[in-house]
Amino acid sequence: MRLKRLGTLFAAAGLAATTVPLLSATQASADPAEAYRPQRPPAWHRCSDDQPAAYECATVKVPLDYQRPRGRTIDLAVSRIKSENPDRRHGVLLLNPGGPGGAGLDLPLMMHEAMPKEVRDRYDLIGFDPRGVGASSPISCGLSEAEQNFDRPYRPETHRSDVAWARTVTDKCRAKAGAVLPHITTRNTARDMDAIRAVLGERKISYLGYSYGTYLGAVYTQMFPHRTDRFVLDSGVDPQRIWRGMIQVWATEAEPAFARWTRWTAERDGEFHLGNTPQAVSGTFWGLVARADREPIDYAGQKLTGDDIRAGRGIFFYPETAARAVADLKAAAEGRPGTLPVPDLLRTPAPKPASAAASAVAPGTASGPVPGPAPTPVQGPASGPAPDNGMAVFWAVVCGDTGAWPRSPEQYARDAARDKKKYPLYGDFASNITPCAFWQRPVEPATPMKTAAPVLTVQNEWDSQTPLVSGQGLHRALKGSRMVLAAGGEGHGVYLVDPASCANAPVNTYLATGRLPAADVTCRTTPGADRREGLLTPEAQRFPVAGSSRF
Repeated sequence: MRLKRLGTLFAAAGLAATTVPLLSATQASADPAEAYRPQRPPAWHRCSDDQPAAYECATVKVPLDYQRPRGRTIDLAVSRIKSENPDRRHGVLLLNPGGPGGAGLDLPLMMHEAMPKEVRDRYDLIGFDPRGVGASSPISCGLSEAEQNFDRPYRPETHRSDVAWARTVTDKCRAKAGAVLPHITTRNTARDMDAIRAVLGERKISYLGYSYGTYLGAVYTQMFPHRTDRFVLDSGVDPQRIWRGMIQVWATEAEPAFARWTRWTAERDGEFHLGNTPQAVSGTFWGLVARADREPIDYAGQKLTGDDIRAGRGIFFYPETAARAVADLKAAAEGRPGTLPVPDLLRTPAPKPASAAASAVAPGTASGPVPGPAPTPVQGPASGPAPDNGMAVFWAVVCGDTGAWPRSPEQYARDAARDKKKYPLYGDFASNITPCAFWQRPVEPATPMKTAAPVLTVQNEWDSQTPLVSGQGLHRALKGSRMVLAAGGEGHGVYLVDPASCANAPVNTYLATGRLPAADVTCRTTPGADRREGLLTPEAQRFPVAGSSRF
């Protein structure tokens, strides 16, 4: 079913008209229609013969650099499914699945299937691949599969190789996409969203964004507050933590999740045999880690080290899944065959290429004339994005959004050593060096959250990728927002991701009516990862219940 593909929401994981010269950094809140008025709408066409005729696609052009609106352009792949009830139509609803690096072109198909009729009748559902992603002038750094992995534990004896890896990724990205990388940022993607608004002839846009998409939506509310209509920000990124802090929060919040798991598992010792007290369960787990550090555990033909096991920190947000996995790992360590269908459940899968649906729109088709000198398009590969496309965009955004990354390899070593002691499950992974240490300085500063934003934020209590403290940080940052908290809710992504979530009803009401709750809402959801088979975001599918390398 298509529903099983809607989503990042996490990477563990995820992350469109004519040329619309929008704004410089100093003009970010101005109306882009004042700078440019599209001469004709996009040239919509059926996305593909094997998809419904109502699912339409188009390609639009926008400036690579909004400070040079008549210069080089890039293509944005856009899609839509129009409201089936024009009399009840409110406007357009843009969709983003997370990332950074998540493709969103096929989201209208999945949302149309998952949304209740009273909501989808209100909107033309608009999908798009963000700049650099999928069919939107995709970028690549030419990274190997090994170079894409940044789950790198800190050890003094291997830190030099970690530094070399970070430099290599930066150098390869600069060599292959250096002219484009500085412009693959959240602020520019927000400008692209407003370009979509302008070319569609809409005064405002509504928006549903998951995970990284919550930060993208928050930035839009600050840059274009008068264009912001009904915004749902699901599984929140804390703007105060971008981006190193959002990786480090995986470590800090894995610890209470782990403690909750030990309590849950101790109460079920008769089933899992991992210990009848939380301390005993913890001892069993750390004993397995120590054993695997001495001699890797042979699990279904794979040799798992202690670091491999710790890298699966996200699994502990799902107590039953974690208990079964650790019990299976214990059996393997004792020479008994494992029973789980996924042999590498505790490990983080490598990111996969962007959605194949993105190839339904061919890059390079202009939908209108460009005033002034003819710009030079940035061409993407005709055969689709490279395997490292998602990770190339990830680094471009997280390194290019903010200049707060430390530049000294020695500081990363100190921080990682400190956090390995404070947060033993994942602290050293989260604070170790990344390519951002050597990345080009951002072309503009991060977006301050100063303007009131009466939007709806949504959060699960036990979210591995954007933990509760992160969602609360987003809610605090957006003055006038309301939060719907699914107490007891597990996993990354709430609205329609879990078809039984108590949060679905208030979100549906807001999207259908535009009325925010009078106050924050806390409802109770029964935990249960096994029933999360509704609208899985692209990131959630790419990176299952174990760890993740994106938002």
